Amino acid sequence: MMIKTILFDFDGTLVDTNELIYHSFAYTFKKFGYSFSKEEIMQFNGPPLAQTFSKLNPELADDMIRTYREHNHKYHEQYVKLFPNVKETLEVLKEKGFELGVVTAKMREGVELGMEITGIGPYFDTIVTIDDVIHPKPHPEPVKKALERLDAEPETAIMVGDNYHDIVAGNKAGTKTAGVAWSLRGKEYLKKFNPTYILDDMTDLLTIVGVAR
Repeated sequence: MMIKTILFDFDGTLVDTNELIYHSFAYTFKKFGYSFSKEEIMQFNGPPLAQTFSKLNPELADDMIRTYREHNHKYHEQYVKLFPNVKETLEVLKEKGFELGVVTAKMREGVELGMEITGIGPYFDTIVTIDDVIHPKPHPEPVKKALERLDAEPETAIMVGDNYHDIVAGNKAGTKTAGVAWSLRGKEYLKKFNPTYILDDMTDLLTIVGVAR
């Protein structure tokens, strides 16, 4: 069946927040007395903050989350930018009538701020954040919620992301899935989770959905 609905993860897929995430984690860990290398810190990228910090110290998790978010919000504008060809691809997809959504483990406030900075907000028909679900990715609930809001069938949808959470959530929800080669973990890592496609560039999505470049 033809793809009609395209769901995107946000951080690391559409928007390059890698440096922002690194600095936010590094600042938080230093403040609370933890020491990790940059490589170790970037492994925390993906799961919800509550899950990450609770594993380190359940008693301090709330304070660590608050510290992270305050630092992250303060430096958003300095570090956030779009990955190559994201805006151009979204524009073509929107013009061709595809339904577009964001499915993220990020808080709504952070997504809206990122969209304001990058100017991509108007392209999306729905946004599902950590605030909207009980079970975050890799549970299929966020993907299913986005499909429900768009009145879309999983067979005609694709979930695009940079982490295994995105691929597993999409696969469990019954959509096609695409991993992005610009993931910090690399495309060989993503292939282990059986995505339907791997995108070497965001414009590859146009070919997959049958839109001439």
